[in-house]
Amino acid sequence: MCGIAGIIGKDKNNKKYIKKMCDRIAHRGPDDENYYIGKNVALGHRRLSIIDISGGIQPMFSNDKRYVVVFNGEIYNYQELKEELNDYDYQTKSDTEVLLSGYIQWGSDLPKHLRGMFAFAIYDTKEDTLFAARDPFGIKPFYYYQTEETFLFASEIKEFLEHPAFEKKFNQKILPSYLSFSFTPTTETFFEGVYRLDAGSYLTYKDKHLEIKKYYKLEFPIEKKDYEETVDKIEEVMKDSVNHHMISDVEVGSFLSSGIDSSYLVCLAKPNKTYTVGYDIPRYDETNYAKDLAEKIGIENKNKKISKTEYMEALDKVIYHMDEPASDPAVVALYFVSQLASKDVKVVLSGEGADEFFGGYNYYREEVDFAFYNKIPFLIRHGISKICSLFPSVRGINFLVRRGERLEDSYIGVNKVWQDRERKKLLKQKIELQNKEITKPIYDEFKDESTIVKMQAIDIHFWLMKDILQKADRMTMANSLEGRVPFVDKEVFKVASSLPLDYKVTKDNTKVALRSAAKRSIPNEAYKKKKLGFPVPIRDWMREEDLYQEIKKSFESEIAQSLFNTKYLLKMLEDHKNKKRDHYRKVWNVYCFLKWYHIFFEEA
Repeated sequence: MCGIAGIIGKDKNNKKYIKKMCDRIAHRGPDDENYYIGKNVALGHRRLSIIDISGGIQPMFSNDKRYVVVFNGEIYNYQELKEELNDYDYQTKSDTEVLLSGYIQWGSDLPKHLRGMFAFAIYDTKEDTLFAARDPFGIKPFYYYQTEETFLFASEIKEFLEHPAFEKKFNQKILPSYLSFSFTPTTETFFEGVYRLDAGSYLTYKDKHLEIKKYYKLEFPIEKKDYEETVDKIEEVMKDSVNHHMISDVEVGSFLSSGIDSSYLVCLAKPNKTYTVGYDIPRYDETNYAKDLAEKIGIENKNKKISKTEYMEALDKVIYHMDEPASDPAVVALYFVSQLASKDVKVVLSGEGADEFFGGYNYYREEVDFAFYNKIPFLIRHGISKICSLFPSVRGINFLVRRGERLEDSYIGVNKVWQDRERKKLLKQKIELQNKEITKPIYDEFKDESTIVKMQAIDIHFWLMKDILQKADRMTMANSLEGRVPFVDKEVFKVASSLPLDYKVTKDNTKVALRSAAKRSIPNEAYKKKKLGFPVPIRDWMREEDLYQEIKKSFESEIAQSLFNTKYLLKMLEDHKNKKRDHYRKVWNVYCFLKWYHIFFEEA
């Protein structure tokens, strides 16, 4: 696990700039730093040494010195690929060298052969060409910025701040989308001109021309097979994925919550050490569940209770490391559990991806639980929806609104924060980029699929790829820790994507077939426990005077008044404090954005 940076363009100061860019991400690679400076290029690498600690130094050259690579991630099938690409004279035992031999053999088809998490760039010194690629699900980040004379790429946006060609501008156009999604759902970012390379894509840059192509697309080839045979297949692929994700020259630990996902991974991997965070408020605390499982399988569990003071003091640092605003309160908990683990290990397993792949969200169950309501003619449901949309957003009303809208017009993911009508009332700016425009390409691609498959496709493309995995990468790397996600594996997805509806959700449960597989390995009740996520007591804390006043102050700031209807915001905050309405997600969403703006555009 590492951090990378690159500059394409002639400048006598490239050596200085690439060093400063990499210094910005020293947390991603505290073990080593190295650079390649060519006529028109500078490449930089910060290393967290995991595989071939002494030999895997980057930037790394091909044997003929034509190609040079910088790489962030892990290639889990690198040993198999070395056997396949056995004509190459390998000089190291690292997975990095497989990228060079594979590129010589397959060219731009290289990413299709890789199993792992990766963002890498290969520079052809002979043709003066850059090739870069990102893994199928976007586990590892890759950003780029282009001017007329310069092309920059980096693992984190903050690296661009160190280059004089970068002009820092706030991209206000993205704000409405963030308010709905709770993260940035587009390849465009909050920094004008900065783009993320989309998951499952590669780019080539030559003679100031940038070209981007997709090499991986989601498919759901559903197969109705015997249930027990399917469960066998899930168990087999999960064991295989965990075994590949355990490949390391250093110790691998694991995060552990109370739920099925991390519990299953821990029971398969049996690492020596596991890590859990919780809170003093019992309903938000998972530490006892984790401790119970660890004791049953005979491994160590370390845990920490996060106080409100600690949580709030860490928030600025968390937002800085995220680069863009993100309002899922669990991100701070992820920071603390990563900090806890980093005291012992360099690598951890984590359970992200199981819900999106195997059907773990209660939203999906609506298609089963309320099938009777869907039988009501759409025009009647639509009329009910229109009437209900005039009332305040509460659970029952929101259900009737949802059920009377076309999925393509309303569903943007499981974590939607601001409803469209509320967003219009909140913002002073005109909303140019509608949510439907962002999700339309996915709905078009899966137009012939079932409702639940469409929902899964949306959640994988947005919630998983652009938020969950980004949080996981940023918070682990902020603590110089490599996070590995065995569920987010292309071989696992092949199995998960073939599951019929009733193997995913029923009236009784979610992740049905996965739970059956996990039950074979988990010795306690975690395999059937309801999903908690990463519960955080923000809802309660913001009713306390100190945090209430802090948020109120931010809502009264100059930037808040220029962008938002602050009277509306303050009324929401007041109603939440007085328990008239539960507005914590909306309040926190705006507060996190204002915090981010202050850090990157007022303090910097």
